[in-house]
Amino acid sequence: MEWLILRIILKVKRLLPILLGIFSFYIVVSAAAPAYAMHIMEGFLPVEWAVFWWIVALPFFVLGLRRISQITQANPQLKLLLALAGAFTFVLSALKMPSVTGSCSHPTGTGLGAILFGPLAMSVLGSLVLLFQALLLAHGGITTLGADTFSMAIAGPFIAYWIYRLVVPTGKQRLAIFLAAAIADLVTYIVTSMQLALAFPAATGGVVASFTKFAGIFAITQVPLAISEGLLTVLVWNWLANYGRQELEMLQLINQDE
Repeated sequence: MEWLILRIILKVKRLLPILLGIFSFYIVVSAAAPAYAMHIMEGFLPVEWAVFWWIVALPFFVLGLRRISQITQANPQLKLLLALAGAFTFVLSALKMPSVTGSCSHPTGTGLGAILFGPLAMSVLGSLVLLFQALLLAHGGITTLGADTFSMAIAGPFIAYWIYRLVVPTGKQRLAIFLAAAIADLVTYIVTSMQLALAFPAATGGVVASFTKFAGIFAITQVPLAISEGLLTVLVWNWLANYGRQELEMLQLINQDE
């Protein structure tokens, strides 16, 4: 027991540099952003669309719980890394920059967890992050939790995982990580734009015109944020490669001889 406590303390000490860096980034960005910014805010979606996205998101959450259970039972040592992936998502997605009415732009932080543990596990971590933000930070909402979960915790992570698996065989792992994190961020807002367009089609042009409007406004803030998130995710990966090699080897993400 004492050995386990000592190991956890050592891991936390190793986490301090990256956590301090993320916290500093949060302070700088949030200082310029009003606190009222949200994902899709509470009560903003019509009831039928709020229910629809809850129904779509729930199966992924259930499958994600099973996946996390399998991971932790097979390798209990990975629990701390799993918590780190969730914390990374929580901090980054709390960086709020107002964008389209009823929503906001912010990094998502889901790419790292999707690469480490797969998209199903990230659907649970992302859902919990969104729940805590809705309850503690008034960032998002309970009625819109299904929609926010689908865009940030399901669509984004699945894209991140597929992009990583597609690019990593080329031998350029860090490029794969950058693209996975950045594109997952952008896809989250493409899906959010579609969700808003479906709920609020334009009087002229319908869903297509509404989607073009929402996506165009989001792109102004989201493209630079996506690039920044990709770079930050690579930095975190470099840190993990130095201080968490054992865990990455368990996940078969790096080789022992690297």
